[in-house]
Amino acid sequence: MAATMNKTPATTFLLIPAAASLVLLLAAAASVEASAFDYAGAFDKCLLFFEAQRSGKLPDDRLVRWRGDSALTDGFSQGVDLVGGYYDSGDHVKFGLPMAYAVTMLSWGVVEFEKEMVDGNKLHRVLDAIRWGTNYFVKAHTQHNALWVQVGDGDSDHLCWERAEDMSTPRTAFKIDINNPGSEVAGETAAALAAAAKAFKPYDRMYSDLLLLHSKQLFTFADTFRGKYDDSLQSAKKFYPSASGYQDELLWAAAWLYEATGDEQYLRYVSQNAEAFGGTGWAVTEFSWDNKYAGLQVLLSKVLFEQGGSAAGYADTLKQYQAKAEFFLCACLQKNNGHNVKMTPGGLMYVSDWSNMQYVSSSAFLLTVYADYLAESRGTLRCPDGEVKPAEILRFARSQVDYVLGKNPKGMSYMVGYGSYYPTHVHHRGASIPSIYAMNATVGCMEGFDKYYNSKNADPNVLHGALVGGPDANDAYDDDRCNYQHAEPTLAGNAPMSGVFARLAASPADNTPEYTPAPNAPSPSNGGSPLEFVHTVTNTWKANGVDYYRHVVTAKNTCGHAITYLKLQIKELSGEIYGVSRTNAKDMYEFPSWMTRLDAGAQLTIVYIQGGPAAKIAVVEYKTA
Repeated sequence: MAATMNKTPATTFLLIPAAASLVLLLAAAASVEASAFDYAGAFDKCLLFFEAQRSGKLPDDRLVRWRGDSALTDGFSQGVDLVGGYYDSGDHVKFGLPMAYAVTMLSWGVVEFEKEMVDGNKLHRVLDAIRWGTNYFVKAHTQHNALWVQVGDGDSDHLCWERAEDMSTPRTAFKIDINNPGSEVAGETAAALAAAAKAFKPYDRMYSDLLLLHSKQLFTFADTFRGKYDDSLQSAKKFYPSASGYQDELLWAAAWLYEATGDEQYLRYVSQNAEAFGGTGWAVTEFSWDNKYAGLQVLLSKVLFEQGGSAAGYADTLKQYQAKAEFFLCACLQKNNGHNVKMTPGGLMYVSDWSNMQYVSSSAFLLTVYADYLAESRGTLRCPDGEVKPAEILRFARSQVDYVLGKNPKGMSYMVGYGSYYPTHVHHRGASIPSIYAMNATVGCMEGFDKYYNSKNADPNVLHGALVGGPDANDAYDDDRCNYQHAEPTLAGNAPMSGVFARLAASPADNTPEYTPAPNAPSPSNGGSPLEFVHTVTNTWKANGVDYYRHVVTAKNTCGHAITYLKLQIKELSGEIYGVSRTNAKDMYEFPSWMTRLDAGAQLTIVYIQGGPAAKIAVVEYKTA
């Protein structure tokens, strides 16, 4: 579960002689190297995890036999049927925002890799996993402008360690409506239903049409009654706070509705709102349940690849989306002129100390689909630090998946049940307590903590396919159930892997050398402007009902010469600005008083704080030495 809380996990130390530990590590690494990875088997297990997370009345033909029916009266006390859906992670809350994101990503996998899934005889199971979520969303959308977005709350749920089948915690349901808006979760649910509609269209046209109807209504609701969902839903704020705001979800939902319908009104929406909503302004290095910009930018790049000249009316804006998509991809590939995603010494992308594998899986997905877009168009990715061919992009994505499956310094698979060495103390209630079919007696809240949460015994139920949070920044992993930042799996972490596994299973590894970034490659100039601007938002808060953002803009000198004079135009600035000096002319700024030149390769940092959209910055005039 995502959260803003900081807890110190319990740590167990085991002393092993240095020579013996080296032998163990080398043996583990050798065993991984000796065998190719079974991506089809990993795909199969990935889908089992979604079965294990199901809430409600389970079907008789389920494959995860240690799970039973649970939460069969969700919503009843509030006059609505909210039975079904998915438990979020190792607990039993049904959080609407990450659940919808997971369904979007499962569906995107089908949209891109349908053939591979059919060939691997997995498509029906992926569609079943999607339908389990979309059936729930349809029930939760009880009125045009109302959506039930959560069942249970994290605070009370976390006071109990019990099986879903024994659940005794409150199952209070929460909704958004015109008086309590939530554009993020309404927008993401609209995106999920639109993406699912496209996935189902060849197989169940009536169901696809139903999903599209709800998607369109939810998008209109999200856009008409705008507001941050975690302002309306305080019980979600501690666990899934919206740091990026709701504008990315509005663009994301519209992009998916265009993908599903081809209706130009949605393409017009993402074009007209591209700048104001940050779609062509945000350059990011993460893609997640909260921040959709990178996924949005890749999805809209697809329109350019597929339509080319026929998208002429929107081509300029779509190219701006594509430029930001490629910023993200180059950052993953370590070829982005220093603005790269961090890597562990063992070669894993590292974005966050909390549940880092969710960012690895989402990034691997975007890299994989973009590699295919480029291959089909016979193009290459032009990064600041060199050109990258589609095969190299796919090879890098494969390296991340291989790390997950065991090609890492510990020789451990971070997918539970895959291989012979994987986490056996997962932060997951159902996995850690014997099944109701093995032990029918009820396990109470405190008994669960005393007997199972704190137990050093391995999980009695193998949570096949669960992608745990993963190792730390130094590739270390403590297999401890209490270590929830690293040992807990999530829907959001698993979902993108479905499509990646399908793609890799259909494409055997080649024999070309592994992808290695070239950090010292020359950086070309970016054309007419002498500066390369990178914009990020480093903080956000609310004051007097207004959302404020701390913007940091770095302007790197890429012209190859020292700049001795610089004039910038900064429009739509409403707050204070630091790092440049205001001139007498409106919206015009120059070097700060302490700076007389900006050497080649050096960067100027500009910081400003304001509510609403980002300011617009452009170079008006400059001189070089």
